Amino acid sequence: MVSGGSAIRGSRVGSGPMGEQDRGFQAERVQISYWDAAGNETVRSFAANVPDEDIPETIDSPSTGLPAGRDKENPPSVSKLEPYKTHLAYVKERRSDDEAAELLDEALVQLRTRRGTVTS
Repeated sequence: MVSGGSAIRGSRVGSGPMGEQDRGFQAERVQISYWDAAGNETVRSFAANVPDEDIPETIDSPSTGLPAGRDKENPPSVSKLEPYKTHLAYVKERRSDDEAAELLDEALVQLRTRRGTVTS
C-alpha cells in the first residue's frame, strides 16, 4: 500500500538534503556590540578580514533610533536636531533681500520681453 504523502513536499526540487554544507564558503565573522543612551545593545556581524577602520564607530540603534557606539559606559549623545527647513528658508540663507529683488526684477523684464509688454 502507498502512503498518502509526497516525499518532496515542502522542499525545492534539486535542493539536496537539509543542512547541506556545499552551498558556498561561510566567511569568518566578528561580532561588534553597540550601545545606545537607553542601554540597549545591538550586535552587528562583520567579516573577520575587514580592517578596524572600516567598521563604523557608531550606528543608529534599530530599537530606539538613537546613535549607538561601542563604549557601553559612554554611549554617544543625541546630536542637536535641526528643525525642518523649507525650500524658501534655504533660498533666504543664500540670498540677501537686495539680491532677491534684483533677481525678481531681471525675471520680470525677461517675462515682459517674451510677452511683448516691456515698458521703458
